[in-house]
Amino acid sequence: MLVHPQFDPVAIALGPVQIHWYGLTYLVAFGLFLFLAVKRAQKPWFAQAGWTRRDVEDLLFWGVVGVIVGGRLGYALFYKPGHYLSHPLEILMVWKGGMSFHGGLLGVIVALALFARKLDRPFLQVADLVAPCVPTGLASGRIGNFINGELWGRAADPSLPWAMVFPQANDGIARHPSQLYQFALEGLLLFALLWWYGAKPRATGQVSGAFLMGYGVFRFIAEWFREPDSFLGLLALGMSMGQWLCLPMIAAGAALWWWSGRRGSLPATQ
Repeated sequence: MLVHPQFDPVAIALGPVQIHWYGLTYLVAFGLFLFLAVKRAQKPWFAQAGWTRRDVEDLLFWGVVGVIVGGRLGYALFYKPGHYLSHPLEILMVWKGGMSFHGGLLGVIVALALFARKLDRPFLQVADLVAPCVPTGLASGRIGNFINGELWGRAADPSLPWAMVFPQANDGIARHPSQLYQFALEGLLLFALLWWYGAKPRATGQVSGAFLMGYGVFRFIAEWFREPDSFLGLLALGMSMGQWLCLPMIAAGAALWWWSGRRGSLPATQ
């Protein structure tokens, strides 16, 4: 039975200035997105549509705003609506923690829609460019969660070779290191599948649909091993809030993938 190594959350301290590991994982996520999105913009079907590195850089800025605003609002609305309705100003206190992936996704969708309108480009074309570049950022974030010893897993059989005690839980129970499960599933595996799937021209919208389905399925699986939020617990049918939020995501992804395929228009022919 392993014990979480209790990393110092501060990666670099220069006098009064402290740089946290979690902040660095965000920088890594944004850097990886920029690198990968530039690579995708060089694909013939995107290059023919006029995509440039400058477009990708602008898109990253819009996406960062969408992630922060959407992630925070999503956490407030999905997980603690009563608390934040009573204390609305605390929504602005992002340093206190509390971000929702599903809220961040909605924020990014709005940001992409505004960006597409600004450049007069099809929304799904923009989304297809972005989708395969997102999982590496998710992987980076899960490493940040593990370093912080937060969002730990449910109780595990102590004989499991990688079962781990998280001192922050204050219970001494051996748990699944679910942050690493999510790193592997939502991060590495999803990236590999989407990068492979998006390497060839697909009907506009199908790569985005594949992302929604893939993330939804992998997150749903990982949630079986992740400790539900203490203030919510398990909901109907023994499922967590994260799992319930994944169901419409999977359905929407499947519908988008099918609808896009029925249209049958490949990006290179548009």
